[in-house]
Amino acid sequence: MKARKLLLATTLALVMAVGTACGSDKADDKAVRSDGSIDLSQVTLHAGDQKGTGLQALLTAAGELNNTPYKITWSQYQSGPPMLEAINAGAVDIGGVGNAPPVFAAAAKSAIKIVNGYQGGTEGQAIVVPKDSPLRTPEDLRGKKIAVAKGSSAHHHLLAVLNKAGIKWDQVEPQYLQPPDALAALTTGRVDAWAIWDPYTAQAEQQSNARILVSGTGYVAGDAFFVAGTKALESKATSAALRDLIARIGRAHNWVNDHPEEWAKTYAELTGLPYDVILTVVKRGRYQNHPLDPAAIAAEQDVADAFAGAGLIPGKVNITDFTDTRFNDLFPAS
Repeated sequence: MKARKLLLATTLALVMAVGTACGSDKADDKAVRSDGSIDLSQVTLHAGDQKGTGLQALLTAAGELNNTPYKITWSQYQSGPPMLEAINAGAVDIGGVGNAPPVFAAAAKSAIKIVNGYQGGTEGQAIVVPKDSPLRTPEDLRGKKIAVAKGSSAHHHLLAVLNKAGIKWDQVEPQYLQPPDALAALTTGRVDAWAIWDPYTAQAEQQSNARILVSGTGYVAGDAFFVAGTKALESKATSAALRDLIARIGRAHNWVNDHPEEWAKTYAELTGLPYDVILTVVKRGRYQNHPLDPAAIAAEQDVADAFAGAGLIPGKVNITDFTDTRFNDLFPAS
């Protein structure tokens, strides 16, 4: 209970998006001038955020939220899948997630498109266990209870680790829990291991005496994505604002790479997470912006095929059908 309260106390307050859809059609009515140009001051973007990406904090720290020509509202989520549900419903226009949530959303035929990709390192993607756990290798996970957020990047990492260790999915007992409940389950012994991502990984290590059994290095590509709703992309005004926001995100990533200590300090202040936790996260990997090129799409297709092969999604998903490359020019291949 103490661990759960600690995690909840350091988590940004959840502000779930409610009400009707974002009204992209109305945005066009107000923002598109008679000559076809866009008045971005008439646009409001509805952005999703989660503790693992800290998008609002990132943009704030880098100064990229200063003088945006449009308004932004923010909704906070514990993980990617519920955020994509909100995007599918039209309550949110865009949000950042790991590699698995778009696959599950696509399998559900959600109205979403992957619009931007980047890498942020693989060390913070981890399966953690209590420090004194007898589990020492991935092979030791056979038959164990493992906490994981269903449809999250940690779900894919866990699947990849099990596959490489020769363990079938039905040979473990997955416990589908959101991060606060998962940490409580780990610290009270109700689960044997927890598949998770940073900053929760660093928090578990530093505040709950957990250790990393196996990281994502060698198991996952480390790709993360920004996903937008198809209705938002169909709106000329909203898509223009999305283009500007995605460019700002790319610049913010570059700023973090050049100012890791400053970013860690600001992120800690904005979220309430300890500075040492955030600094650990920042030092684990640099941001690498990249276009949604054939290699990135193929890597995400591999993720989809892995879930389909394990019977965790209903049938094959074609990732290309859920990808929009119109913003690739913002991040040309290096």
